[in-house]
Amino acid sequence: MDVITAERDDYIGVMTMNIEASMSDVRERIQVFDPKQDVLVVHRRLPHWAQAGTICYITFRTHDSLPKPVIERWLQERNAFLRLHQIDPFAPSWRQRLEELDPKIKDAFDRTLSKKWHDNLDACHGACVLRRPELGKIVADSLQKFDGDRYDLTDFVVMPNHAHVLVAFPDEESMLAQCESWKHYMASKINKALGARGRFWQQDGFDHLVRSPEQFDYLRRYIADNPHKAKSRLGEFIHYAKPS
Repeated sequence: MDVITAERDDYIGVMTMNIEASMSDVRERIQVFDPKQDVLVVHRRLPHWAQAGTICYITFRTHDSLPKPVIERWLQERNAFLRLHQIDPFAPSWRQRLEELDPKIKDAFDRTLSKKWHDNLDACHGACVLRRPELGKIVADSLQKFDGDRYDLTDFVVMPNHAHVLVAFPDEESMLAQCESWKHYMASKINKALGARGRFWQQDGFDHLVRSPEQFDYLRRYIADNPHKAKSRLGEFIHYAKPS
């Protein structure tokens, strides 16, 4: 596998489908991470890891979704975990090094650090404006607009202060361009509706190249269960799962 690194700056209601009914058909179409293929790594722009055709799990979060003390505490724990496994947490290649660890160690990171990150999001810090149906719909409509044309979207959930997406792109450049386009378009529309200016989304989010069909199934269920886990009320979230 060749890893290519780059430094870059920086569309009411609930839509649900039967996850179990569509799981096998959608799974047949997806491509999971292939360590033999090239990977493009970009820092300070979503997504961090890109591989042509591979299904990617992406999280967008609002700029006020995680208070500074929460982020600092999480970073301390993450850095300690990485150092324990001889990885410099400040090196640009730390994600690459993490992916190269024994699968059991990587699973431990996902079970602890990744889980804590998402638990903090589900605590609903910040203004949580996306619980307003008309604002959540901006995000949902934008994600679906070019599905089947520019990308293959399988699942998403729009939560009060973040969104999780499972999506695959034909190549690395289209992945990077679409993620930037989503964030810019959504932010412009939402800020206009709020009469606000400035940053809406946090620049860096959470992304992950799906490594197996089993992990894909797990992430689809996680997305579907996220509103229940976060105790969101009906009308405060939008969930979509591609039908079979």
